[in-house]
Amino acid sequence: MRNIFTKHPNKVGESYFEHLIKASGVGLSLLFLVFRIFIHALFPFFFEYSTSNKIKQLNDELQERKNKLN
Repeated sequence: MRNIFTKHPNKVGESYFEHLIKASGVGLSLLFLVFRIFIHALFPFFFEYSTSNKIKQLNDELQERKNKLN
């Protein structure tokens, strides 16, 4: 029986703890971006482009990791 906690991490070439750390880092980055987006919603002159630039950068990094697996 496969271990449901390690199936996906192993599929992407990581241990459970490596995956935990990397996925948590992405989650924290997104959480930080959510706060910046709400600040921008209230004060449109803050974070005009930096948040969307960071989202694009994060997506590029995730796509690059994905492409390395294929």
